Amino acid sequence: MKKSPENYQIDDLDRSILRTLMEDARIPYAELAKRYKVSPATIHVRVEKMKRAGIIEGTRLQVNAKRLGYDVCCFIGITLKSAGDYPAAIEKLEKLEEVIEAYYTTGQYNVFIKIMTPSINELQHTLINRIQAIDEIQSTETLISLQQPINRDIQP
Repeated sequence: MKKSPENYQIDDLDRSILRTLMEDARIPYAELAKRYKVSPATIHVRVEKMKRAGIIEGTRLQVNAKRLGYDVCCFIGITLKSAGDYPAAIEKLEKLEEVIEAYYTTGQYNVFIKIMTPSINELQHTLINRIQAIDEIQSTETLISLQQPINRDIQP
């Protein structure tokens, strides 16, 4: 399948489709078609165009981490020993299941990660024995999240 240009411009119908699918990715195209007064084929074509343009990257199941027993969320700023250590450090961090996000950043830290653990004891173990044990890491600073009052995706 040929990929559409990356500069695909979405219109109001595309935005409406995206917003609705972001709320419920399982909504039938026929229902979307009724809601937006177009044919189901139009919805299908629009969704496929946005997939080819890389605007829609797939669908996913969202789980509640707290219900799975992951009560501690924290962010860790990482300073590497040298900038050249970035690829090796990321490769090692990627192997840690507690690391759920990682960012290469400017400013005080080279890397900023988000981790989730079941408890403070598990956080301490992960931090000392797994993260700080990575040779390429010079130092870390840990920020524990107390709440997540805002959690949303970017709006189209």
